[in-house]
Amino acid sequence: MKKAVVLLSGGLDSLTCLVIAQSQGYEVHAISFDYGQKHRSELVAAKKITERYNAKHKIIEMHALGKLGGSALTDDSISVKDFKGDDKIPETYVPARNIVFLSIALGFAEIIDAEAVFIGANAIDYSGYPDCRPEFIEAFRKVADTGTKAGVEGQAIKILAPIIDLTKSEIIQLGTTLGAEYGLSVSCYRADEKGHACGECDSCHFRKQGFIEAEFPDPTRYIVK
Repeated sequence: MKKAVVLLSGGLDSLTCLVIAQSQGYEVHAISFDYGQKHRSELVAAKKITERYNAKHKIIEMHALGKLGGSALTDDSISVKDFKGDDKIPETYVPARNIVFLSIALGFAEIIDAEAVFIGANAIDYSGYPDCRPEFIEAFRKVADTGTKAGVEGQAIKILAPIIDLTKSEIIQLGTTLGAEYGLSVSCYRADEKGHACGECDSCHFRKQGFIEAEFPDPTRYIVK
């Protein structure tokens, strides 16, 4: 069976990528990163997702990335703010995160002889992250083609971002048709240790709106206030 590496954060988008990869006949090798993020319940969610979908799973320790600080997701001196709806890059942006994560996933793909790497980057309903844009994905494809043994030998590993042009409601609709159980996922930037969502951060806003627009019941567990 052909293999694919799926970047699995434990959130809604990455779960959708996992079921897309499986629907395309790939044996999924999911990879998650423990980079010192405050919302660590997403790693628990990632583990549950891979168990549910019988996918292989590795958690890579990347604490050095978190120790650099500079993001509300890793730095205790920076708080995660409520959704603002402006065009500014938010405090939850982790500098160079997708560059680092994709590089490691690409190396892992070479090691296990995988044909593709899936990433749940999304440029429509997103929070302004520069590393979730089509331009970034296309640039990284060139890196993969020119900077790996597989690439220079004519067997380039595909960098796939299948939901990059979809709205959150379209992502939910697609994932649901493929059997995605979104109640297993944790998207919140301020989730508690049990995976309950705050309901107010950027990620919660887009997730809630997605379920409303898709006209599907929202399975997210929210913190009781």
